[in-house]
Amino acid sequence: MARPEKVAVVNEVYEKLTKAQSVVLVDFRGLTVQEATELRKKLREAGVELKVTKNTLTRLAAEKADLKDLHAYLEGPTALAFGYEDPVSPAKILSDFAKDHKKLELKGGVLEGRVIDQAMVTALAELPTREVLLGQLVGLMQAPIRNLAYVLSAPIRNTVYVLDAVRQKKGEVA
Repeated sequence: MARPEKVAVVNEVYEKLTKAQSVVLVDFRGLTVQEATELRKKLREAGVELKVTKNTLTRLAAEKADLKDLHAYLEGPTALAFGYEDPVSPAKILSDFAKDHKKLELKGGVLEGRVIDQAMVTALAELPTREVLLGQLVGLMQAPIRNLAYVLSAPIRNTVYVLDAVRQKKGEVA
């Protein structure tokens, strides 16, 4: 590859590293073409981009992005999964895929500008998705309002119960 092409690849990886909310590095040795295609399809559906570049070019891009700690994970064939919308998606998809395909190995990654190790990528994969977390937050915000409405309606409800009991008692007497 000519020098200008290498510079273009370094600049492209640099832009992706700085733009992505999360990046997961994986060793994909041993995956069949069919498995790799299946993985790419799952990632693409989630808005995650998978890119394979030479480690030396990725190192240069990482240095440019001030991510020198990433060098430790750039050994052997390495693919980078860039998550732009949801930081959990790349880790979750790759972790799930690695459970079914033992040859795919999570190496490490980048989360919002900080290099993380394989254990952190796995922990990130176990987090609920953004939508689930937002739903839980809404539920937590609604709980006090729901409880207040329940407490405020208690005197009226209790009065109705008492009146109903009196009505039933008078019905028995007659």
